[in-house]
This record gives sequence, C-alpha cells and structure tokens, in this order.
Amino acid sequence: MFENLSERLERSFKVLKGQGKITELNVAETLKEVRRSLLDADVNYKIAKDFTNRVKEKALGMNVLTAVKPGQMMVKIVHDELAELMGGKNVEVDIKGNPAIILMSGLQGSGKTTFSGKFANLLKTKKGKNPLLVAGDVYRPAAIEQLRVLGEQIGVEVYTDENSKDPVKIAQDAVKYARSKGFDVVIVDTAGRLAVDEQMMNEITAIKEAIHPNETLFVVDAMTGQDAVNTAKEFNDRLDFNGVILTKLDGDTRGGAALSIRTVVNKPIKYVGTGEKLEALDAFHPERMADRILGMGDIVSLVEKAQEQFDAEEAMKLQRKISRDQFNFNDFLSQIQQIKKMGNIKDLASMIPGVGKALKDVDIDDDAFKGVEAIIYSMTPLERENPSLINGSRRKRIAEGSGTTVQDINRLLKQFEESKKMMKMLSGGGKLMRRMPGMKR
Repeated sequence: MFENLSERLERSFKVLKGQGKITELNVAETLKEVRRSLLDADVNYKIAKDFTNRVKEKALGMNVLTAVKPGQMMVKIVHDELAELMGGKNVEVDIKGNPAIILMSGLQGSGKTTFSGKFANLLKTKKGKNPLLVAGDVYRPAAIEQLRVLGEQIGVEVYTDENSKDPVKIAQDAVKYARSKGFDVVIVDTAGRLAVDEQMMNEITAIKEAIHPNETLFVVDAMTGQDAVNTAKEFNDRLDFNGVILTKLDGDTRGGAALSIRTVVNKPIKYVGTGEKLEALDAFHPERMADRILGMGDIVSLVEKAQEQFDAEEAMKLQRKISRDQFNFNDFLSQIQQIKKMGNIKDLASMIPGVGKALKDVDIDDDAFKGVEAIIYSMTPLERENPSLINGSRRKRIAEGSGTTVQDINRLLKQFEESKKMMKMLSGGGKLMRRMPGMKR
C-alpha cells in the first residue's frame, strides 16, 4: 500500500541530503517535491498546500537544531504532520451498551457487507463480544445471502426478514431480538446505491433516527481516491457519521483517500480493510501509517499480529522442542499456518523497516507456502516426526505425491535443517525465551 507515495517522498528528501543546514531555499525545493508527491497521490490541492505550509513553518522554526542532519529533521517533521493529517491517534468504535448498535453506510460496492462480517469476527474473537449481524439491504437479494454466508463462516447469527421490504422495521425488530436473546453488539448492514441519491439518504437517516446507534460508520473504497473523499463529505453532511472505514487499502498504491478524508469530514478513520480474508481488518493508527508511508516499517503492528496468533504456552512448548532438537515437520507446518493467519505475506514483510522497499518489485503470492505444504502433507506421519528417515526412495515418493521434484524435496529438507540450527542458536538453551515478557518458566 502507498508504494507510489513512499517512493516519491523518498526522492523529495534527497534534495536535503548532504546539506549542512536547513535554509529557506532548500526547504522550498524539498517541499515543492513533497507537494507534487501528495498531488500525485490524489490528495486535494488545498490539503496538500496547507500541509507543506505547516511543514515549512516548522522546518524554518527549527534551524537552531544543528546536531541533527537536515534530511532526518525534515523526515521527522513530515512524519508528524502526516500522522496529524490522518487524525493523530487511533479512535476505537464505541461498543458500550446493551446492546451497542453499529450502523453501516456507504455506496454499493464499497465493501459494507464484507466489513460487517469482518467486524463481527473481530468483536467475537478479539473483544469477547456476542454480535448479531442484521441484513438491512432489502433491494439486493445477494446482499442477504452474502451476509448469511459470512455469518456461517465466522459462527455469528444473521437476522433476516425476507418477508419485509421496510429496512427501518427490520432494524428495529433486530434490536428487540438482540435484547431478548442476549446479543451485546448489533451490526446493521444497509443498502447502497451506485451514487448518492435522495432515496438512499432518506432511508438511512430514517434507520438512524429509529434505532439510535452508538455509531454510524461510513464505509468507502480507498482505491477510489478523491471520489471517496467527495462521497464522504456528501454522506457526512446528511448523516453526520462517527467514523470512516477504508476498505481495499491493500490495493491502494496512492493513498489519497487515507490522507485527505480526515481533513474534509473531520471524522476519524477507525478501521482499514487490508485483504479478502475475514481476519484482514486492522485498527487505523495514524502514526504507524505515517511510519509505513515513509518506509520506516511498522514493527508495533507486526508484533501485535504475531501476539494474536502465538500464545505464550505454545511458544514455550516449541522452545523446549527446539532446545531438545525435537523440532519436526508437524511443528514447521503449524508455524506456517500461524503466519498465514497473520495476513498478506508482502504486507507483513513491509512492516519490517527497509524490507518494504526491497520487496517493491517482488511479487509475493499469498499462496507462497502452498508448495511447501503439499510436500509436508505428502509425508507419512512417521516421516514428519522423524525427517532423518527421508531417504532417496522416500523423497521420490513424496515428490510424486506433492507434484514437485526430488530437487524441491532436497531444497526443503536443507532449508528445514538450516532453520533448526538457526532456531537452536537463537534460543540459546532457553535464555532468550526467558528474557521475553510472558515467557518465564
């Protein structure tokens, strides 16, 4: 995400490279490039101009700081202003209440229904909530079915009333049903249209007035750039929503919507969709996003994702197996499964400082592990437990069973042995693990 913008901004800062101090001239030159970068990213002209004016003001006011390299200082100022532009800090969705009611709004195709499913899944798995999904789109039969399928996938009940064509009544009845059945969050999916029109606005306003939601969220496709911002303004003028959800951010190389929307509607971005998987939903942290835009990575988010998948007990078990040289292909497979749950592989790699840039032109498929998994699944249980048993004839059989070559099997076995050695070295007989929080014996 934001690859184009990151690249352009990096080029902008090169103007200051090797400069002994910040002057009005080299600042002006740098900021001209920064403004161009923002405009290329589909940021509104006024927002881009105001942004560079604020950066200029700060940069020239800091020329007393001679200890820091001008280039580094400029990156720091731009980083802080980018974070501020996107809202400054993370703002959570209000889920207090019995039940808490969340109303979805947005155009058709923006990703409302998918986000509703993802959000229900997040509330259930990470927040310990018991959500109810409500199919409030009475015009598109596929929307009801889509929500029902999503509900089945995540084990969340979906309230429907296919005999009714009144979305206001459906929403009201759903809230009553939630109260009587002990659901603590109600997520109401609503109809969208291809463009903002009076009928849709009247309908969603009526639903809002009828059910008094804790929050009304506006869902928008990040890839539509400035159009997303204009639509958000129209919706906010009528609906006065509480926050923005940006979907398909993983496909947005420019970043115009993420950078502009907060300024235009004065409402925070609360969540971003970063892929098709039901787990691909992240809370929006402006500072961390600024880090990623400027190529600094996002280690905090990476650690958080890892912590969600790896519990302390399992980590200790694994560490004991490594120290006793008992790590096998079953453990290897389990690690792959957990990494896959964390999200898009390339996106995860870009959270490591410097790696995102290195992988810019490298195509990393989400199915990158498929070949490895096929090889492991073609092994017998005994072979997985004892990789040393895999001789020439077994390698040939595994290759035929997995649709790979003997060379592929040899390569994997070699990588596996190297990984084992590396892990054993890093574990240091348990010393490393003991130093980690929550890993004490």
